[in-house]
Amino acid sequence: MTSANLDIAFNDEQAMIMASAREFCRDQSNITAVRSLLTSNLGHDPAVWSEICKLGWMGITIPDHLGGSGFGLGALIAIVENMGRYMLTPPLISTTLAAQALLRGGSDTQKNQWLPAIAKGCCATLALLENEDWGADIKLSAIDAGDKITLQGVKKFVADAQAAEFFIVSARYRDQLMLVLVEANRLPAGAITENILIDQTKRASTVNFSGVTVPVTACLNHIATTFRDIKLIGALLHAAEATGCCATSLDTIVSYLTTRSQFGRLIGSYQALKHPTVDILMQMDSARSLIYHAATLIDGESFSIDSEIACRMAKVQADEALLFAGDRAVQFHGAMGFTFDCDAQLYLRRAQWCQHQYGDAQHHRKHLAPLLLDATHE
Repeated sequence: MTSANLDIAFNDEQAMIMASAREFCRDQSNITAVRSLLTSNLGHDPAVWSEICKLGWMGITIPDHLGGSGFGLGALIAIVENMGRYMLTPPLISTTLAAQALLRGGSDTQKNQWLPAIAKGCCATLALLENEDWGADIKLSAIDAGDKITLQGVKKFVADAQAAEFFIVSARYRDQLMLVLVEANRLPAGAITENILIDQTKRASTVNFSGVTVPVTACLNHIATTFRDIKLIGALLHAAEATGCCATSLDTIVSYLTTRSQFGRLIGSYQALKHPTVDILMQMDSARSLIYHAATLIDGESFSIDSEIACRMAKVQADEALLFAGDRAVQFHGAMGFTFDCDAQLYLRRAQWCQHQYGDAQHHRKHLAPLLLDATHE
């Protein structure tokens, strides 16, 4: 069997970033602010997004010669975890993934044009899915049109599409997988249709790219490794967000168990409620260990087998921890927990949404098995 790398580290920069992120997210995203954005168009407050950009969060993973600070992906995990804890939902994850795609596969021209813009606050996203299955074949096609290519097809569940200034789109070109950069201003009117999501704090859309023409120079390079890496990074970032949300779900449970009385006793005194609460804590701590283990391994130009294993394990554990925490939060609140006014609903809905972002537990276990058993990975 594989002897996996078990390193885990948390440096001074990460500690400073975590402290700053915790304070900012707590101040900007209390539960009242979260609920006020549920019916908004973008799902986030543009003023808060502007403050995030001023803090330099968008440039953390971008090298300094391209306008960022160059701290790397590992430093971003602490921010995303706190975003999850306070249910703050700016387009940071989707934009970071687009930036990582450019860092790994973009041309020098693409990097010089778009990465400094992202560091200053330009929003972007990935358009990868055509259905709910992360293992499905890509069918959106790219057709030769002289020195240009024309796209034909639709992408679904495109995160933060309404806010994005450009998309990184997966397509089939001459029977080969490709990634192509499409500026939002090339889309015709009505090309973006908002999806209805179970998690109303999030935004995603169906985007019709049919008829959109881009120059050949819009294509990215190193497609196979870039595509693999951004899917693993996406899984890790959503694992970090889920872990943070699990923490706030646990806080809500503990607060309720220590204030609600039944039959003359605090309900938190009953073992039937104590034991699952401790289970949530243990699962959450395991998820935190795994996301910071993965954060220790992922910085660099390419992923190793160890870093792939770490990202997949983190996603499995974080998904299952939040699903359990969200379910218990609803159940422990009794009949009130099943109403939309109860905050436990937000955590359960986030759990249902998060598990399907960049693969659920079953998807990642399927890919983990051959890696851990030294079998051929397909």
